[in-house]
Amino acid sequence: MNTVRDYVPHYTVRDYFQWEGDWELIEGIPYAMAPSPFWKHQRIAFLIAKEIEEQISDCLQKCSVALEVDWIINEDTVVRPDVVVVCKRVEEYLKSPPEVIFEIVSKSTAFKDENLKFSLYEREKVKYYAIVYPDLKKMRVFKLERNKYEKVFDEETGSFLFQVTCSFSIDLGKIWKKI
Repeated sequence: MNTVRDYVPHYTVRDYFQWEGDWELIEGIPYAMAPSPFWKHQRIAFLIAKEIEEQISDCLQKCSVALEVDWIINEDTVVRPDVVVVCKRVEEYLKSPPEVIFEIVSKSTAFKDENLKFSLYEREKVKYYAIVYPDLKKMRVFKLERNKYEKVFDEETGSFLFQVTCSFSIDLGKIWKKI
């Protein structure tokens, strides 16, 4: 007996690079991205990246921050996190796990960010996964401990120190004040 999965097309990175528009590919299944994130979403991503860049400026030979870059995980999975911190050399595309990922949640991305990407980033051993909620003015941070994510921060105010090769902190007060 055939299952629905037997009839669902399975796409690869090669297919992904032929598509028009903005997509993510997770385990062979394409996910259309919203036409363009709202102003608040983009502003928060920029402010997070700017705060990180300022703090790691003396460490830029080791780590860097980027917005919306393709991370090619394998032949059938490509995602585009909102903000990444990478402490290794990157050529054309990111092909190994970043140290930190920030996803800015919207109503249309909440399920994918909180479930699908959570599991994917945990499986791929991303050290920190931060989920930012603009409407709640809140950030949740998960840290990989013994191959599982543990929630280490779930606040509307305050700051959190990300301890990676080039450590940095995110002060939510600074972020929320500027949006």
